Amino acid sequence: MMKLYDLEPSGNCYKVRLFAALAGLPLEIEAVDFLAGEHKGERLSALNPWGELPILEDGKLVLRDSQAILVYLAGRYGGEAWWPGEAHLQGEVMQWLSVAANEIQHGPNAARLVDKFGYALDKALALERSERILRLLDDHLATHQWLAAGRPTIAECAVFPYLAVAWEGGVDPRPYRHVNAWMERIKALPGFQPMPGI
Repeated sequence: MMKLYDLEPSGNCYKVRLFAALAGLPLEIEAVDFLAGEHKGERLSALNPWGELPILEDGKLVLRDSQAILVYLAGRYGGEAWWPGEAHLQGEVMQWLSVAANEIQHGPNAARLVDKFGYALDKALALERSERILRLLDDHLATHQWLAAGRPTIAECAVFPYLAVAWEGGVDPRPYRHVNAWMERIKALPGFQPMPGI
């Protein structure tokens, strides 16, 4: 069975748990004692020298980075329902994985890291970035039910988590009605499982 080295309140770890739940993939979860620095200890550093979570083990394969793990799981086990075979649709999905790793990571996620975990980041800049990405996302979702390919894909799993817990960083997505409707559609998908804060 695949193993996920996991931190429950991490949105990046939740991306993987969410996809596994939606796709019906069995996943052994190993909780990592983040506060004790277990993720930077010898055992996990051997798996991921970056000292970050999540880490996925599938047989002899070890992967780090939630976006990379999503692509692997969807391509290997999820079928084209989650990771389209057509190059142009893969490009559409990848655009949103990049948004998750950049604008959302440095916007809503950064604001949450300040308020919930006490990180010394620029909260004002995080809020400014949050407003921009929420506006862009809302505009996109005004004419699309899903982020890419006209159906739920791993793009949803990548973008949803830090928006769904954005309130923990003082970011209010409620004024963005298309974003909110999209989040409700995700919550209604068969197999959906929440994380703390959702």
